[in-house]
Amino acid sequence: MKQLIYTIALLLFPLSLMAQNDTLRHEVLLETTKGNIRIVLYNETPLHRDNFLKLVREGYYDGNLFHRVINRFMIQTGDSTSRHAEPGAELGLYSPDYTLPAEIHYPQLYHKRGAVAAARESDDVNPERRSSASQFYISYGRRYNDDMMDQVQARIDQATKGTVVIPPTLREAYFNKGGTPHLDGQYTVFGEVVEGLNIVEDIQNAETDKNDRPLQDIAIVRATVVK
Repeated sequence: MKQLIYTIALLLFPLSLMAQNDTLRHEVLLETTKGNIRIVLYNETPLHRDNFLKLVREGYYDGNLFHRVINRFMIQTGDSTSRHAEPGAELGLYSPDYTLPAEIHYPQLYHKRGAVAAARESDDVNPERRSSASQFYISYGRRYNDDMMDQVQARIDQATKGTVVIPPTLREAYFNKGGTPHLDGQYTVFGEVVEGLNIVEDIQNAETDKNDRPLQDIAIVRATVVK
């Protein structure tokens, strides 16, 4: 019995050591019809990280369209029914039948340009701000001045009852680099674009229909875990 316990301990030791030393930030490559977008995932949001990696490895995102694109705002994907959608069909209504608990770490993780965040249903039906299982968006946004940031803060105050305040450091970041600050503190940001922000810019400039779907389909050809 002692020998068995000793053997099990030896087997478990490398796993515990790996857990302690697992500081790798996983990366995913989205090969799209417009070009490649490389995303790094945050370890601070492990539920979203692991779920995203699982879906990528299963090939869930392969062939998905960017079904919602808004200029100077963001691009969204993750509805697997979009693969074979007819032109003009309304999309964005499907994701797998589960949600993820919110992992909102604000102001550490915020909606800077290139932020990757989970889509979700609105507060009136989803007060816990749980995330969609599969749908995500990449922020692009715009650059802001002081007056614009004051307006954004007022909008956030209304949405969060004054519980989310944009600190001076983030105001400066939105001045210099841009993003979508009005979403801060309300959606889970779980990664960021490290290569291909120009592709995101190109996609968000696409001409769209009344449902914000690009008139010319823009698809994720393949998503792969590269790190």
